Amino acid sequence: MIEALSGIFGAFGLSASAGLNAYLPLLIVALVARFSNLITLNSPYHHLTSGWVILVIAVLLVIELFADRIAGLDTANDILQTFIRPAAGAILFAASSSVISDIHPVLALICGLIVAGGVHATKATVRPVVTGASGGLLNPVVSTAEDILALVLTVVSILIPLLTGFLLGALCVGAIWWLRRRRRRKAQSH
Repeated sequence: MIEALSGIFGAFGLSASAGLNAYLPLLIVALVARFSNLITLNSPYHHLTSGWVILVIAVLLVIELFADRIAGLDTANDILQTFIRPAAGAILFAASSSVISDIHPVLALICGLIVAGGVHATKATVRPVVTGASGGLLNPVVSTAEDILALVLTVVSILIPLLTGFLLGALCVGAIWWLRRRRRRKAQSH
């Protein structure tokens, strides 16, 4: 039971982190699977450990890290990532070896798609507000915070997947609180 929960929480954490940054969790999972026994990727996901795939993911990560820090370019990047982040989340969810044996692969792909898509939608909704409120000055700070969160969530999902469930719960509560607070302020201003 604990192993199944660990696998599911780990898969949810990896797909959620892909909603923030598609390439960072893909690169970490690919490297960990290639150079350690912490992750075993079943077919067809084992192709992530190919040197060429890792190189392409690393180059795409550098491009995203750059684009996500510049006002205007970050919005264009978020539009492009609307398709990529959910797909990355679906791949990461389905590639989790302990989940794939317990959950049908199609269901795993759908779960990852929904989780990463939801996180991405939240990010893409909040970012223009931050850009508008700060004139783009906070974009590098917010982007760095998102990348750190994606990194921490990915590492925790791999090493301590049960903790991921608590982190994701806390993030959901925080997002709901922020949205309610924003609505109240908007209602009071009208």
